[in-house]
Amino acid sequence: MSQFSPRVAVISSDEQALIVASDLAEDFKRDSQLRDRERRLPLPELEVFSRSGLWGISVPKEYGGAGVSNVTLAKVTQLIAEADASLGQIPQNHFYALEVLRVNGNEAQKRRLYAEVLAGRRFGNALAELGTKTAHDRVTHLRRDGEGYRINGRKFYSTGSLYAQRIPTSVVDEQGVQQLAFVPRDSAGLTVIDDWTGFGQRTTGSGSVVFEDVFVAAEDVIPFQSAFERPTPVGPLAQILHAAIDTGIARAAYEDALHFVRTRTRPWIDSGIEKAVDDPLTLKSIGHLSIRLSATEALLERAGEFLDRAQADTNADSVAAASIAVAEVRAISTEISLAAGSTLFELAGSQATLAEHGLDRHWRNARVHTLHDPVRWKYHAVGNYYLNDENPPLRGTI
Repeated sequence: MSQFSPRVAVISSDEQALIVASDLAEDFKRDSQLRDRERRLPLPELEVFSRSGLWGISVPKEYGGAGVSNVTLAKVTQLIAEADASLGQIPQNHFYALEVLRVNGNEAQKRRLYAEVLAGRRFGNALAELGTKTAHDRVTHLRRDGEGYRINGRKFYSTGSLYAQRIPTSVVDEQGVQQLAFVPRDSAGLTVIDDWTGFGQRTTGSGSVVFEDVFVAAEDVIPFQSAFERPTPVGPLAQILHAAIDTGIARAAYEDALHFVRTRTRPWIDSGIEKAVDDPLTLKSIGHLSIRLSATEALLERAGEFLDRAQADTNADSVAAASIAVAEVRAISTEISLAAGSTLFELAGSQATLAEHGLDRHWRNARVHTLHDPVRWKYHAVGNYYLNDENPPLRGTI
């Protein structure tokens, strides 16, 4: 495996994490439009991102990390996604894998893998597969080989794996049970293919990972399926990060709309006014967006608080409450990210469509990322919870 990144900071508090994220976001925003337009992979930015210590902020305090709240983790994700939506998404499954490790790993695995993260290693993911009956079915196979295992299969939507030192991979063992294998990126027979062609989130590296008789040590395999056979915070943790990404995209589109209307947009001839910022219909639209965005950010913080409680006291009720709070913000963040990206053009006018402004990236990023799982099922889960006292399914997609 490749060497650790040099001079990695260790963040020690929530406050420090937010300050570092805000500073990085300013830097990442500078060339985000160019990276999107040219599909320039953010390799230098990721090195800075890793060395900042932000990839280790969810490592529990007892293992040397900051153990930040989920309110802070979501806010950090939102800040980075606002600056560059792809950079905001790349660590999502890294944090997800760390939560699986927290709830299902043994002490030796936690000590070793958390130490790698604090030293600067990035975890990717190889979870989803194409061609299965549902998006949750898996056929990538894990078979015993001496003191370890061999993996064979092919994955897609492998966000972050192009940039990772380890690739947590969902596999089905010989008993038909899903495990999570933390496979070193440089393992023989493992191939990461940069074949992601989505029209949004263009630099997430969400392409293919191929396993051809790849060896993985037994100590690098962690139970996975059991994280969804009992109440755990794994599912809502994954989902709150998706909501934070969408909220960041929405905030970026909203801020660009404000800037463009203030500096470039001309008033409509029938309005009888001198400046676009005085157009009453524009003011109404901006107000409508602003209120919904503020509501989304408030719900994101609230969901983090519910998730914090579920991690501190994990039971069926606390996990269900956290899952519903996260589903609520997932629903509204989906809608506001799409609305902000679209309304931007309605208010800014034809000039805003020129390629040199790159404003289309906000809607493209939102449209691609919000397809991760269908928002219509969020409303179903929320309604069923409040009306029928039905807890949501124990999985990561509501």
